[in-house]
Amino acid sequence: MARLAATLLASALFIGQAAAAEPLKLGFVAPMSGAQAEYGLQMMNGMKTYMAQNGDSVAGREVEIIVKDSGGPNPDVAKRLTQELIVRDKVDFLVGYGFSPNAFAAAPLATDSETPLIIFNAATSSIPTKSPFIARVSMTLAQHAYGIAKWANGEDIKTVYTLYADYAPGRDANAQFTKIFTEGGGEIVGEIGVPLSSPDFGPYMQRIKDAKPDAIFMWFPSGELANTMLKAYRARGLDDDGIVALGTSDLVDDNSLDSMGEDAVGLITAAHYSAAHDSELNKAFVKAYDEVSGGSPRPNFMGVAAYDGLAAIYHVTEELGGDVSDGKKVMELLTGLTFESPRGPIEISAEDRDIVQNIYIRETKDTGEGLYNIEFETMPMVVDPGKD
Repeated sequence: MARLAATLLASALFIGQAAAAEPLKLGFVAPMSGAQAEYGLQMMNGMKTYMAQNGDSVAGREVEIIVKDSGGPNPDVAKRLTQELIVRDKVDFLVGYGFSPNAFAAAPLATDSETPLIIFNAATSSIPTKSPFIARVSMTLAQHAYGIAKWANGEDIKTVYTLYADYAPGRDANAQFTKIFTEGGGEIVGEIGVPLSSPDFGPYMQRIKDAKPDAIFMWFPSGELANTMLKAYRARGLDDDGIVALGTSDLVDDNSLDSMGEDAVGLITAAHYSAAHDSELNKAFVKAYDEVSGGSPRPNFMGVAAYDGLAAIYHVTEELGGDVSDGKKVMELLTGLTFESPRGPIEISAEDRDIVQNIYIRETKDTGEGLYNIEFETMPMVVDPGKD
């Protein structure tokens, strides 16, 4: 009987060692082509930067990233790719998801398969509520909108017109800004929800200019469309009329600042990360990211989220001795996890597996070494207000 027990124990140890030697598979779903390809590039470089600093294996398992190109906000595509990663590739983690519709599409698949899904960007507040196997390390737009509205309440800004992309994240941002700004005594004098596809911002800006608000709150996903919106703000002369431009990190993405030029200088935004964040950890991150990316582009909020996402995965994998086969155990360890990020202190909330982090108020400045978002005020450890 003792010999049988010893044999079974030896077999179990052998199986465990064999399993630990298998690659740790991360199924990465993100836009790698098309207009938002920089989203995927930022996330990939963020993961590569973490691996460059911490090694390409954890708990004896080599990290393998399986890339799937969602091409943009394509929920049907994202759902199919997620299914492939779970069923065919048998990944240990699902990661990435640059757009909220894609994350919503993947949520039930993560639940059914009990596969942990780590959100690197998608920012609609309700996403973690759609599956107990989702944790977010990026941000919510409500956090940013809360921050800039709070700041505006403390300034001589009484009236605001809002302009936003008319889909879930844009509506989140607009609703949260409106709630906080009006609770603080401000007035929303008008709002415009703009179709996501090929908008012409000129007429919208003229309508806002004619309304003569103290400020305009703008939100569109980072990249070409946000840049186009800002150029229309300048071209229609809203800044000349003293209409202050307010926004979130998407408006002046670190990834796009140099190409935006003088149009971006002076904008006031709220965000959880700037490449200029003044900490030794961030300086080391930016330097390592620069080496990984070949100097272009600089890291933005998606790059740092992917970096932190990998940090969380490494931590959990080490805690479990390399065996992450039980998705419930993985999520238990992720829930309540705290650590220092290049952006500052972060926590994956024990209540809803969402990100808790500092929100910074920044001004875009020409530093002489390029355009940077310079932080001048901190709102510590902001819990997502959007779910309220």
